[in-house]
Amino acid sequence: MGGKLATGLEEISTDPSSLRAPGFWAVIGSFEGQWLLARFKNVMEAPLPLEGVWNPISVTSWRSSLDRDSYLDYVKLVKEEIAAGEVYQVNACRIISAYNTANKSLLPLARAIAAGNPAPYLSYLFLPGLEIASASPERFLNLKDGEIISSPIKGTSATPDFYEKDRAENLMIVDLIRNDIGAIAEIGSVTTPRLLSVEAHPGLYHLVSDVNGKIARNLHFDEVLSSMMPPGSVSGAPKSSALKIIGRQEKERDIYCGALGWYHNGEAEIAVAIRTFWQREDGILHFGTGAGITWGSDPELEWQETELKAARLIRIAGGQEGA
Repeated sequence: MGGKLATGLEEISTDPSSLRAPGFWAVIGSFEGQWLLARFKNVMEAPLPLEGVWNPISVTSWRSSLDRDSYLDYVKLVKEEIAAGEVYQVNACRIISAYNTANKSLLPLARAIAAGNPAPYLSYLFLPGLEIASASPERFLNLKDGEIISSPIKGTSATPDFYEKDRAENLMIVDLIRNDIGAIAEIGSVTTPRLLSVEAHPGLYHLVSDVNGKIARNLHFDEVLSSMMPPGSVSGAPKSSALKIIGRQEKERDIYCGALGWYHNGEAEIAVAIRTFWQREDGILHFGTGAGITWGSDPELEWQETELKAARLIRIAGGQEGA
């Protein structure tokens, strides 16, 4: 991620407090709260290695955990929960999967993504039993000099124009992130220096805001991470209510909507694991997509948003670079 190439795996841990030990750590946190941390001996500035050739996966090979009708019903249910006063917003997601027996590595896919879908938090990770190729556009947490920044994305469009629903949704999540950071920050240090900024990304546009804060002096970064998880922008508001609905309606998200990045000597860059491919030892490649649901949501338009978010990267996995 960010041009950093880490090699020489020294240690793997599932305990977040391991981050208190010195060294360069890759950080992976699932949406459900499981951690995988990997300490590497060597880190340098370098591009992705030029190894292997990607064998395309047909666009028609992918299968969704929720088909169109099931997803529309999910959106309608969320709107009923909003009407009942249980929640304001829920990020409703689905996982699409395909067999990937023709490829031994996701590294060539990561290179194809870098060429066809450049992203601020483009990353590739290989660990025993897990491989990830991510084109995440969203910063979850940046840490430097005791200051943290979170940049939630809420609002996705094929054009630079957004609905009022998108702006309202972004403001809801900014408020949630302010509360999350406020729980681990020094009193009075939380600010919102950027609000409702339009960012252009390959094939679409996003509304993005920034929330800053200064970490309370008695906290370690692993405590900050654990307190902030799962990311608010891919959960909902209030977070506790949204997570109950997600738990009832979705299968395990796993890496999708979790945390992905690195921590080193008091500095960190952690992305939200969206626009992310991952696979384990079963040879099944996964990719997640979703949309934020509010009272103003139209179920069909929300389904189309999940299709828009997935389309470009699935085409790249199908060998159509830059599509």
